[in-house]
Amino acid sequence: MLIKTLSSSENNFKSQLKSILHVDSASNDEIIKVVNAIVDEVKNNGDKALLEFTNKLDGVNVKSVKELEITQHELDDSLNKILPSQKIALEKAAFRVADYHRRQITNSWDYRDEKGSLFGQKVTPIDRVGLYVPGGKAAYPSSVIMNAVPAKVAGVKELIMVVPTPKGDKNQLVLAAAKLSGVNRVFAIGGAQAVAALAFGTETIPQVDKIVGPGNAYVAEAKRKVFGTVGIDMIAGPSEILVICDGKTNPDWIAMDLFSQAEHDELAQSILICPDKNFINLVKKSMDKLIDQMMRKKIIKTSLEARGLFILVKDLAEAVEISNMIAPEHLELSVSDPEALADEITHAGAIFMGRNTCEAVGDYCAGPNHVLPTSGTARFSSPLGVYDFQKRSSLINLSEESASELGKIAAELALGEGLEAHALSAKFRIKDE
Repeated sequence: MLIKTLSSSENNFKSQLKSILHVDSASNDEIIKVVNAIVDEVKNNGDKALLEFTNKLDGVNVKSVKELEITQHELDDSLNKILPSQKIALEKAAFRVADYHRRQITNSWDYRDEKGSLFGQKVTPIDRVGLYVPGGKAAYPSSVIMNAVPAKVAGVKELIMVVPTPKGDKNQLVLAAAKLSGVNRVFAIGGAQAVAALAFGTETIPQVDKIVGPGNAYVAEAKRKVFGTVGIDMIAGPSEILVICDGKTNPDWIAMDLFSQAEHDELAQSILICPDKNFINLVKKSMDKLIDQMMRKKIIKTSLEARGLFILVKDLAEAVEISNMIAPEHLELSVSDPEALADEITHAGAIFMGRNTCEAVGDYCAGPNHVLPTSGTARFSSPLGVYDFQKRSSLINLSEESASELGKIAAELALGEGLEAHALSAKFRIKDE
């Protein structure tokens, strides 16, 4: 395979790196046009529009949106139909994800100052959340677990899942995962029309407060359009992995770790940073040896040749510097002392520490969430978690003495801003001296 190799010692290294990292994530005009039309139609015509789009785009023939609801009985049936080994794997994964995310719960708090006034924060779960799950070829039960379980841990009362079922094909693993994760209602709808239905509500689909979950470019654009009417988790780009290796790991392991992201799709990005040129060559040889064994060989090869990258650096310190500049979604530290190196990492969605820790385990069952910031957004955002399904309200309860004292400060500042009613509202509560 012809995979680009850069050296940090090259004069134009940073500009070359930037050009390879850059992916135009902005939706093209045609996608925007299509999504705008679909969202507006569903917003204005509810079930009627949703039914038309679902029948047309998913190749089904139903008479009402109510027929598209997948009942709890069907979810139970799916759980019973899957292989026992699959059920055990889903149960163990859901348990570990719940166990990890329970530690993220934030509780309400308050305190009283010396004048008896109370200040604090009230934490409450979001009432109703919509979960988008891809269907058809891209069916991921792991995404159901990673999105639904933290929501339930946070205390979300109602979780509405939407999943397209092209030509009526329902993925049993996805439905089984929904049952195990505590999803309340499931509808066999997808695409921009499903996002619009969740955001605005229809005669059958309940309106939600926030929409989470992955999807294609049309789903991503629909989420972008409805943001503000509802909350969203993020606008995710192609999957990424960056491996920092000291040259002492089995090169076959590193090759397969890079493959594991490349097989997602042709735009996925796999990067190896290493101070050992000979090891980079060994990884290349491993890739050439292993590629023909892969079921998704064509996708992996296309991804690696278009966006894959080997970076030769002078030492691990420089590797960390470059990694922080890239801010990868997944970062593997395949080195002798990963804890020490992790201390220097400031930007990464998830950090996989040590030679035994492959990113793939994090995708399914380690416990931390696999919904992670992509395209360098780890510089300012975080993995999906319980905190994404909780909201915070400030608490203020002033004593008479505090109201008088703080009223003077507030009035002074309000008058400085030319807001007379603000000033008088505060002054009315000032005690006569």
